[in-house]
Amino acid sequence: MAEKPISIKPAVKPWYKRETAFLVFIGLMIAFPFVMNLITGTGLNEGITKFWQGQLITFFIMAVFAMSYDLLIGYGGILSFGHAASFGGGAYAFALLMKFWAPNFTSNYRIMVGSVDITMGIVLLIILLVVLTISVLIGLLFAATSIRLKGSYFAMLTLAISSAFFILIKATDFHQWTGADEGLHGVPLPAWLNPTQNRLTVYLISLAFLLVSYLVMKRMVNSPTGRVVVANRENEDRMRMIGYNPVVFRAIAFVASSIFAGIAGMLFSIWNMSATPTMISAVTTFNALIMTIMGGMGTLVGPIFGAAISQVIQQFFYTWFGARWPLVFGILFILIVMFLPYGIVGTWHLRRFQVKNGWQRFLNLVRARRTPDKE
Repeated sequence: MAEKPISIKPAVKPWYKRETAFLVFIGLMIAFPFVMNLITGTGLNEGITKFWQGQLITFFIMAVFAMSYDLLIGYGGILSFGHAASFGGGAYAFALLMKFWAPNFTSNYRIMVGSVDITMGIVLLIILLVVLTISVLIGLLFAATSIRLKGSYFAMLTLAISSAFFILIKATDFHQWTGADEGLHGVPLPAWLNPTQNRLTVYLISLAFLLVSYLVMKRMVNSPTGRVVVANRENEDRMRMIGYNPVVFRAIAFVASSIFAGIAGMLFSIWNMSATPTMISAVTTFNALIMTIMGGMGTLVGPIFGAAISQVIQQFFYTWFGARWPLVFGILFILIVMFLPYGIVGTWHLRRFQVKNGWQRFLNLVRARRTPDKE
């Protein structure tokens, strides 16, 4: 009787072992405010500790925004100049509802669970659902425009749509609602979510948002649907020939990226306690594009690196170079594109085996010189 063949499946590491470096980074970021507090003795919501928490909050939010753009251009192969529409849409949706709807709701209704007032929690949950809905609609709008247009024609159309949103937000007809050129400032927030009064809370929420967004996006791009999105990027005609509809998977990429960008915009509005036309302008999209290119497209970790570099540049380059800092940044960006054509993380992923083999040959050579030849 023939023996059954033994199948040996390769061992798959648990997700927390595959993401060890990222989890260590998250742990360091959790500890950062408390370590700074011990070193400086200024308090968690005071002095230099509070200042650097603010810098890192911006970094966490922009890192998620850059990762959401990477879902489009890195994994979906879709060049869009209108991604800021989702970011600004989430920001304005939150600011408008918190300023014009939430105060009336909380003054007329009280939702209690026992002796606990959860009215504000329900209000924030409703606003989050509205932000998600708006983000999905914006993603579907851009997906619908991609049915007949591709490449540079589609990129120009996304720029036109984003510009239309930008002009609408700045229109003086809606000044009483959007603030037009000045933006919508003074967004009321509960004390526990106010970044001025409780910066540590906003810091931890933003960090948790970065962690959850990274893990969810990682799961998405490694899922069967994510693999089809990547394959659709490589060859749409072949995917259509084997039975997949490229339009559907482009729509999935648009909606997913728009959702993360919209929530990032909402958090950015919380951090600034305002929503301004800059959040929806093409400059914001270009910043996400630059962060993604610097870090490495199609890596997820790359945009995080790009956001970190961008934040450091904005913080220090103006101090060092004054008004000339954009010129220095432009030179740095050109050098990165020239010598690291796939971005920092992307180039490392492509060449790490060469570096590892070269390092191993160097170590073997050193050991051979230290060990005397035996006769």
